[in-house]
Amino acid sequence: MQLKKAKLRLRFITYKIPFMNFCPKVSRLIFLFWMLFPIVSFSQGIKGKVTTNEGEPLAFASIYIRNLEDGVPTNQVGEYEYRLKPGLYDVLVQFLGYKSQIQTVEIQEEWITLNFALEPQVFSLSEVEVKAGAEDPALTIMRKAIAKAKYHRLQLQEYSMTVYLKGTGQLTDAPFFLRKKLEEEGMKLNEAYTSESVSRITFSLPDKVEEKVISIRTNGDNQGTSPAPYIQTSFYQDQINGIVSPLSRYAFQYYQFKYEGSFFDQGVMVSKIKVTPRSRGEQVFEGYIYIIEDLWAIYSLDLKTSLLGFQITAKQNYAPVGQNVWMPLTHTYSFGGKIFGFEGEFNYLASTREYQIKLNQDLAQVPEIIDEKVQEIPKEALKVDKSLSALEQLATEEPKTRKEYRKLINQYEKEMLQEEQKEAKDPVVSERNYSVDSLAKKRDLAYWDSIRPVPLTLKEVEGYKRDDSLATIEAAKVSEVDSVAKKARRKYQPMDFLTGQNFSFGKGVTIGFDQNLTKFSFNTVEGWKLGLGMYYRKFSEVKLADSVNTIRKSFNIRPEVRYGFSSKQFYGKVNLRWSHTQPTSGQTWGVEGGRYIFQFNEGDPINEQVNALYSLLFRRNYMKLYEQDYLKAYWFHRVNYGFTYRLSFLRANRKELFNNSNYSFYNKPEREYTLNRPENVESTEDTFSDHQIAKISASIEWRPGLTYSIRNGRKSPNFSRSPLITFGYQKAIPSLVNSANASDFDLIELGIEHDWSFGVSGKFDFKVNAGTFLNNRNVYFPDFKHFGGNRTIFSNFGPASNYRLMDYYQYSTSTSFVSGIAHYQFRKFLFTQLPMLRFSGLRENIFVNYLKTENSPHYTEIGYSLDNLFRFFRVEFGVAFENGNYLRTGPLFGIATFINVNFED
Repeated sequence: MQLKKAKLRLRFITYKIPFMNFCPKVSRLIFLFWMLFPIVSFSQGIKGKVTTNEGEPLAFASIYIRNLEDGVPTNQVGEYEYRLKPGLYDVLVQFLGYKSQIQTVEIQEEWITLNFALEPQVFSLSEVEVKAGAEDPALTIMRKAIAKAKYHRLQLQEYSMTVYLKGTGQLTDAPFFLRKKLEEEGMKLNEAYTSESVSRITFSLPDKVEEKVISIRTNGDNQGTSPAPYIQTSFYQDQINGIVSPLSRYAFQYYQFKYEGSFFDQGVMVSKIKVTPRSRGEQVFEGYIYIIEDLWAIYSLDLKTSLLGFQITAKQNYAPVGQNVWMPLTHTYSFGGKIFGFEGEFNYLASTREYQIKLNQDLAQVPEIIDEKVQEIPKEALKVDKSLSALEQLATEEPKTRKEYRKLINQYEKEMLQEEQKEAKDPVVSERNYSVDSLAKKRDLAYWDSIRPVPLTLKEVEGYKRDDSLATIEAAKVSEVDSVAKKARRKYQPMDFLTGQNFSFGKGVTIGFDQNLTKFSFNTVEGWKLGLGMYYRKFSEVKLADSVNTIRKSFNIRPEVRYGFSSKQFYGKVNLRWSHTQPTSGQTWGVEGGRYIFQFNEGDPINEQVNALYSLLFRRNYMKLYEQDYLKAYWFHRVNYGFTYRLSFLRANRKELFNNSNYSFYNKPEREYTLNRPENVESTEDTFSDHQIAKISASIEWRPGLTYSIRNGRKSPNFSRSPLITFGYQKAIPSLVNSANASDFDLIELGIEHDWSFGVSGKFDFKVNAGTFLNNRNVYFPDFKHFGGNRTIFSNFGPASNYRLMDYYQYSTSTSFVSGIAHYQFRKFLFTQLPMLRFSGLRENIFVNYLKTENSPHYTEIGYSLDNLFRFFRVEFGVAFENGNYLRTGPLFGIATFINVNFED
């Protein structure tokens, strides 16, 4: 049947809420909870149970009141409860794979028990002609549904709904040595832990979401947990949390579709489509999706996938909330799996009701969609006219091929966003506003009993009683155990200077120590070495008139000293830094000076503990150091998140250093420490001599096309969508130094780095730099252009940050250079052809790195890696070449590339 009227585009809201605070350690394992809910309060209504005709309970079946265009789901044992004021109601019951039932009931002044026994759905193949050797009808159905996917995302100008979200889980297994500790914290195996929340959510185009949390109930915890910031997603999008949707524009690359029959329900014909991945594994779904004929909208779905080894099931039931408008009524998500000996089962139910919708009048005209692959294109079918706007062409009644319609919808979205952002200073692609009612955490049991759409199971009731009891006990102790209060009250302990403790003195003043344990190490210049760093910070923050954004000011003093037992030398430096940060801009300026030792490459290519490990165990001294007596002034100005410039001036006396220790656990005579003077293809004796320098450095960082997101009025940049372009210039000025050994050079360089995602999990990271010394009359080795080398078995943290196998200083240059680092991640390559490995989250990567200077050979390295091993690690194997000739190979070990590690303060 033809349904030409407005059809609803759904966007569901996915939230991540702290899973039931029952155990912080276990709660970190829980993620991917998805949405929504109700509110009403009457003393009568309907209640009962939904089962199969054989008496088996149907969990999370939809109970829909057609008169109200509202409904609730059943619970895990098929029971439901709906409060209603007196009146006559049509009650519709739906469950995937079963025939819908409708009963009319009159509500007076008491509860009415209404049970339903559903029969299996009978699917008819006669509704769609199926011929041997012909194309499967599912292909046409899915092509049309995919063509209309963006229409469904854009059709509503605005809608709001009340959302009830309940998460229930249990830990079914844990490492034996942690079970006692878990019990001490109130966490027991095979017991239910539950969290509930009620929110009112409003969505409006292009991408604005507002949520008001009405109530939260989480395990009797009195510490004020609330739903975390939600994210918005939809099966009409290309991906759902990185998983390819069956309605993605790329769906046919990842899925096979099979037609399994049709049936009539609620006045529409529904087709059942089996979804099978072309290649099973993570980030693809498998199961069934039901599509409404002519509307080409979702009727319901039952899909499963996996993520990091966890098996995830998603089910959604839709219902008409207006003429030709279908919205999800119930969502159920379950997942289970095992990680590091912890195993659990977790279920999430989202129920939505009280919809208020406003259609996008630009898309009021619903065209007939022609599948040009199997249908004849009528003469009156519209062809895209580039001289007209997409809006003008969408307003016509002519039928449209799916290809032409998709072009128009894409162009319309682009035009809409351009219009929206035309007057905006910065392009904002999404906005989220989140608030919590002051009474959200204070609702009593009577309130929850009155608004809860799904009755609690006996196990959930018992779990709440247990946790409320524990919360009462903990509340009595809170003044004694509050960790923040304890930290504020704590006094200095003898070992605090090693462990990085800090102490607050009020009015924004803090004094603290660095992690000085890591400053104990060994190198051949100093021998055994001790270091001590500390800081003084004065911080102030003032809220602006919008009560959201702030202006922050801080002043920091960071002294650091070190002593080498073999060199018998003390070194020290101090940094004084002022900063002034506004909502999107900021400035930092300061001075630093002292007598200290540094690696020749200021990027510190080798960690001092790693160098100590290699020196002591293998007699390899990769770290090369020089002494600098200096004063440096600097100024950084972030104009906005897309543009930053930096200026600095350095005046220094530099001195060559030599090895003072030959100590090592490795005592075989054939291996000796190398000199502290690095080997290099360009260096001469004079390159390392003592010298003076006065140098100006300037750089610009630019992110073209940067977009922003707003969260509760605060703007934040989406760096992943924009490349980083850098330009740098350094000039040594000999006239400012009264010495024959004064540095004299000019260096310019340009760089670009970015990453792109392809398909499901394909990702390409690259970093390219090129530059030249315009003048290299007198360049000493610390000012050569250095590149990030590595000769250890430890791989870099970033996938495209440094070279894997290159010597640290072999190709450092004072001439021209070009450097390129590239890294590509596959979804399926060699080992990941096996579904078992893909399901475990394993990834395969390749990298290709290249360097050329005027005086170096063409240096190339290529490699392969297994990523996400045991969900946290990476193993690489690389081969290096000079001018195409084999140089060396090596295995490397690192952290999985999806983990971001930041060592900044």
